[in-house]
Amino acid sequence: MAQQVLSFLGGRRRVLDMTVGAGGHAAALLDAGTEELIGVDRDPRAIGIASERLERFGSRSVLTVARFSQLRDVAPVDGVLYDLGVSSMQLDEPERGFSFRSFGPLDMRMGPDGRSAMELVNEASEEELAAIIRDFGEERRARIVARAIVRARGRAPIETTDQLTSVVASAVGRRPGGPHPARRTFQALRIAVNRETEELAASLPQAVGLLAPGGRIVVIAYHSVEDRIVKRFLVAEREQQRMRILTKKPQRPSEDEVSENPRARSAKLRAAERVDEVMG
Repeated sequence: MAQQVLSFLGGRRRVLDMTVGAGGHAAALLDAGTEELIGVDRDPRAIGIASERLERFGSRSVLTVARFSQLRDVAPVDGVLYDLGVSSMQLDEPERGFSFRSFGPLDMRMGPDGRSAMELVNEASEEELAAIIRDFGEERRARIVARAIVRARGRAPIETTDQLTSVVASAVGRRPGGPHPARRTFQALRIAVNRETEELAASLPQAVGLLAPGGRIVVIAYHSVEDRIVKRFLVAEREQQRMRILTKKPQRPSEDEVSENPRARSAKLRAAERVDEVMG
């Protein structure tokens, strides 16, 4: 959704890209006139790739490895961008364990630290797994999936993506023409492993606090769990008269974008602008 991002943030002097990834949005913003772009990502590999892509901009881009919640040392900015969730780059690396379509170790960590999905799947109780899959994957058969995981790991540890995919598919079945039965479970485990909802909820108030008057925040979410967090936060900020919401309804990708990148089909973009005069 590069064009939508540019319509809200293009030409802003100083922008914080909280999910710099491979640097696509960052490059577009710098090309559109942003004088300084601060790129953040918790994935060191992403920072390395973005550094190469943005090298032509010299000192106008500054990249750092950090989590969403680690914004305290950033100076005020004119715009903040979040492009949430797992990136295509990460999905396309089987060794990262994010994709149910590829064979790889069951890892799912966006950074080098923390508990892996393999550890979570093999150590969490059935109740904890069911809650994760229900709350973060919005899987109505979460209890069935959790029970199947516990039974399977009782026979042998679940260590790879294909093992988990097989367990979930056997438990819930697959509807012809429907989405992959493991999609929601993989989403839920990834969110839990990386504490994505906690990081986002902690980061949004910090991001608004960094905005100069008239500064804007743009968030692209890919599922309803994270989109609800963003929506509720922006509504609360509007009620406190700190932010003006710029998108009455979330913007969606064009048909051409979805055709070019099917993973973008569920994207929702929300934007808001800082309206008060006191930095928070």
